Amino acid sequence: MAKSSASSETQITIEPPRFDRPEVEIRASTRRKKTGNAHWSGSRIVVQIPARVRGRERRAFVDELVERLLTQRPQNAGGDGALEERAHVLAELYNDGILPVSVRWVTNQQARWASCSPGTREIRVSSRLRQCPEWVIDAVLVHELAHLQEADHSAKFYELADRHPRQNDSALYLDGYALGLGLRIESDVDAS
Repeated sequence: MAKSSASSETQITIEPPRFDRPEVEIRASTRRKKTGNAHWSGSRIVVQIPARVRGRERRAFVDELVERLLTQRPQNAGGDGALEERAHVLAELYNDGILPVSVRWVTNQQARWASCSPGTREIRVSSRLRQCPEWVIDAVLVHELAHLQEADHSAKFYELADRHPRQNDSALYLDGYALGLGLRIESDVDAS
């Protein structure tokens, strides 16, 4: 449920975080006439809109600004090079320095968040994850990196994957994210 506070010129509403986005602070100002904007303030998104916008129009206006800002997050703008660089850092931290040959975003992952081919040492990550927090993407990458040492989901594999401190939190987050998107995602990513 959103909380509200009002001043003579600006009304502030706080929307709690959801599975697909952080907390959003909406500032409806009588000074704004037509335009709106959104920016990050710590882990919260602040949206500024004209006070005259109401109802469905307001919801659509806020949602559009939030989505636009979310697609500009660093992990979204970086592309495959930034994703691969992140995987290399995580490999050094959690996978004994064992590196993949390539890491890339893909759009054809329908039932998985990511996959790894141990034979070719390639990792593919669903572009759906671009909207997720960095720690979730990191946990998925560490999971896939572990497949470079252990192809199947053995006890040794989980020892490696669980080196990432938020592996369990990430699994819970992704279960909720899949539910919210109406997807049937395999609960554990198998090596391909």
